[in-house]
Amino acid sequence: MVTDPIADYLTRIRNAQMANHRIVEIPASNLKKRLTEILYEKGYILKYKFEDDSKQGIIKIALKYDPTTKEPAIKTLERISRPGLRTYAKPADFNRVKNGLGVAILSTSKGVMTDKEAKAQNVGGEVLCHVY
Repeated sequence: MVTDPIADYLTRIRNAQMANHRIVEIPASNLKKRLTEILYEKGYILKYKFEDDSKQGIIKIALKYDPTTKEPAIKTLERISRPGLRTYAKPADFNRVKNGLGVAILSTSKGVMTDKEAKAQNVGGEVLCHVY
């Protein structure tokens, strides 16, 4: 039983990249689907596919690597808010991730979005993770 599904999601991607896998399969949930869509929109993954099975479904993610150096596109996936220590931020308190090169993913009252989208809509929320 996984007590922190977001940390499990990030760890599966991190482990697949360290093993140079092309595709990683992750059990699906609506939150994980939205995280996957954000990673795709920001160019951190090549493709994704949501598949339904008889239970909860599976997310298949095609990982992105640099063609010449074989380095993964995602350098670091860092979980910020944990079940034991929730981290919340207001739009004025958003910290830039890697001097603006990375992205923070937040869970807000208007859905899961990046820090830039949340700042534009002037909503705060729980900081789920940093990606760069």
